[in-house]
Amino acid sequence: MTYRATKIVATLGPASSDPALLEAMIRAGVNVVRLNFSHGTADDHTQRAGLVREAAERAGREVAIMADLQGPKIRVGKFADGKVMLLPGAPFVLDAARKEPGDVNGVGLDYKELPRDVRPGDVLLLNDGLIVLTVEAVRGDAVHTTVRVGGELSNNKGINKQGGGLTAPALTAKDMEDIKTAMRLRADYVAVSFPKNATDMEMARQLCAVAGAEWGHRPGMIAKIERAEAIPRLAEILAASDGIMVARGDLAVEVGNAAVPALQKKMIRMAREADKVVITATQMMESMIANPVPTRAEVSDVANAVLDGTDAVMLSAETAAGRYPLETVREMAAICEAAEEHDPALELDADFKGATFHRIDQSIAMGALFTAFHLGAKAIVALTDSGSTALWMSRHRVRIPIYALTPKVGTQRKMALYRNVRPMLMDTATERDAALEQAEGHLKRQAVVSTGDVYAITAGEPMGAPGGTNMLKICRVD
Repeated sequence: MTYRATKIVATLGPASSDPALLEAMIRAGVNVVRLNFSHGTADDHTQRAGLVREAAERAGREVAIMADLQGPKIRVGKFADGKVMLLPGAPFVLDAARKEPGDVNGVGLDYKELPRDVRPGDVLLLNDGLIVLTVEAVRGDAVHTTVRVGGELSNNKGINKQGGGLTAPALTAKDMEDIKTAMRLRADYVAVSFPKNATDMEMARQLCAVAGAEWGHRPGMIAKIERAEAIPRLAEILAASDGIMVARGDLAVEVGNAAVPALQKKMIRMAREADKVVITATQMMESMIANPVPTRAEVSDVANAVLDGTDAVMLSAETAAGRYPLETVREMAAICEAAEEHDPALELDADFKGATFHRIDQSIAMGALFTAFHLGAKAIVALTDSGSTALWMSRHRVRIPIYALTPKVGTQRKMALYRNVRPMLMDTATERDAALEQAEGHLKRQAVVSTGDVYAITAGEPMGAPGGTNMLKICRVD
């Protein structure tokens, strides 16, 4: 049996909404399904979430659902002809007060605060940096610019300011309504677009807690790192989140393409050190939107993210709107498996050198890792209520698969994002010895362990108490 530690996030869209195709994608390796709230209505998202749950049930596995909020619309308005061609050296006006459709001389703004966010000399990047404008003057609601790099500009294209500095709040009125929808459909994760600091994430978490209270549902919060201002505040954003997304599109436009690879490595390292999950996203298999095979550069990109230690790699338009959604998932899974096969597992002795653990449950988790690593165990097993034990174990890179057995389907789905964790649903008995026997039987039926295999198992007494992991046992299968 081939084990893949790195998880795959796939975006659901028109190209992947057929029930049979979605089931095939889950069987091929999708662990998390992303619902992009930039497109579609609340009813669309609710219907698609139902499709995901039904497809996962038919496939015999649980996947997580991630609701990705749109965030602020920092965009130009619409043009009379749908698009214009901007020539280098030409003047172009971005006018927040303009009501009529745009033309080659200027266009209105969805983002009305732009005139207050810029000053002469600032550089604005439109359409993912393909159009470059220099601000010459700000007069009232009009930003007068000169085109530095021209090209075709069409309706509603995005605006970034080089170096960051746009004041748009991370959570809009639309996002607040979308959070209510996400909680109704019990999204396992909520991804927040353009957070600048910990306060943005704390506010989003509070809104989710209020909206989810009716069902007792609390999702994991993912901060999408795509603003220049977020980089120096990464530690505080991590502390306020359950994970981050390395959102390389808008981030690259603000900080420059060349800065992104090193930032990606830094973010993955910081997330793992902070016991948080991390998703690497944007253009990972972009050419497969139209082609049945990826480019060599895309293969290297995915493999390098795996070697960096990312929890998950993400597909966007490739599965939402592309011609080959199933093939893309299969290719990505194969790349992840090949990269992991050659990933030099870190020496745990060095990993733990100087480390201190103040919590009993965390110490037990680390003890299980250390012991299993040195004994060459077949598996590490965690009986977990909240998933915390499995998360801590997954932050260290060992090649021993971690099986997390939980009685809660919500915990099982959330753990679908954790690197090297195979979540399973199991009603653990209240008595310790019965639970351990039950766990071994479960693993034998799944062909995870067989006679003679050694595995490490963690649990807590009394059974079922969150945060109560206080026992480590090394077992040999009879």
